[in-house]
Amino acid sequence: MKTIFILFFVLAAANVKSQVNDNRLHSADSLLQTMYKANEPGISITIVQKGVTVFKKSYGVADISTQEKITSSSNFNIASLTKQFTALAILQLEQQGKLSLEDTLSRFFPTLNKKVADEITIKQLLTHTSGIVDSYDYTNTKNMRHAHIADVLDAIKDVDSTYFIPGSRFHYSNSGFCMLALVIEKISGMTYAGYMQKNIFNPAGMGHTVIWNENANIPFKVTAYDLDSATNRFKVSGPDESIFFSTEGDGGIYTSIDDYTKWFNALQSGKIFSAAIVKEARSMQFKIEKKKMSGYGFGWFIDESSTPSKVYHSGSNGGFRTYSFTIPEDGYMILIFSNRSDIDLEELMKKINDILTPGKSGFTKIEELTS
Repeated sequence: MKTIFILFFVLAAANVKSQVNDNRLHSADSLLQTMYKANEPGISITIVQKGVTVFKKSYGVADISTQEKITSSSNFNIASLTKQFTALAILQLEQQGKLSLEDTLSRFFPTLNKKVADEITIKQLLTHTSGIVDSYDYTNTKNMRHAHIADVLDAIKDVDSTYFIPGSRFHYSNSGFCMLALVIEKISGMTYAGYMQKNIFNPAGMGHTVIWNENANIPFKVTAYDLDSATNRFKVSGPDESIFFSTEGDGGIYTSIDDYTKWFNALQSGKIFSAAIVKEARSMQFKIEKKKMSGYGFGWFIDESSTPSKVYHSGSNGGFRTYSFTIPEDGYMILIFSNRSDIDLEELMKKINDILTPGKSGFTKIEELTS
């Protein structure tokens, strides 16, 4: 009788714990239902706890004109979440002995001004500490519909200065990750898209993940929107609305929450990608706010203000907004992909974290670290 009672107590406690988690997930779902209408652009979200997907749902439409619903296989442009993939590719090449993170750009780009090329290292590009100028300010966009990484190099190759002494400060740089994509091409002898498909997407099982270009076939592609404040109507905002939407390396990937979850699981397992380089990428490499113990790894923001560390990144491109928040040590991830630009995903991520893990998942906002 005593054994039966103990067993009943354990099972009852487990059921109570499960119910608490279910209640929190229900609260998160209720929040999202109030924010995203069924006939408007919306989001896909998935939540992973201890390596298990505990919540996966989509809200709203992938295309206003057709009213096609967003699903977990819908492909969003993930914008700057692309940087973590580019960073891992660079670390793969380093592990293979094909480059060093201390290599300067002069090794790869003989046409780049020597005052810049001799001073900036691969590691500084990875950590946004190179001070390299933004190509947007130097690109001749006349007669240009879409800019690519070759255009980035062409735009800045004659610039003979950086914003600051390389390695001394943090300055978020899309141009830096475009240069890393060019390094991948030069070292591998493949296109950036070809390298990523063969060495990153295929090994991770990301069968529907694609790098955007003018001729790319992107299955289940989502249309993105900005909300026009004057008319209170949504207008399309994607590749054709921005010349710089299309640069590879910094923001060109289209993927779904299903495929991205495979990426997270691959990073966690240590079986598909080297555990050593994954740990390196998701560890502090440059402290931005020493007081708050926040900074950047390789392709990730890092918050070490409490244990375990939080590893996260946002993305913004046209009308797309994305956010990946992870605690690798706990196998925890909240992932949100959105096809509308009028809702702040960082604020939303904070609210969901507060619901699921009250008082335990605070983090320094990316907006604070990049402003």
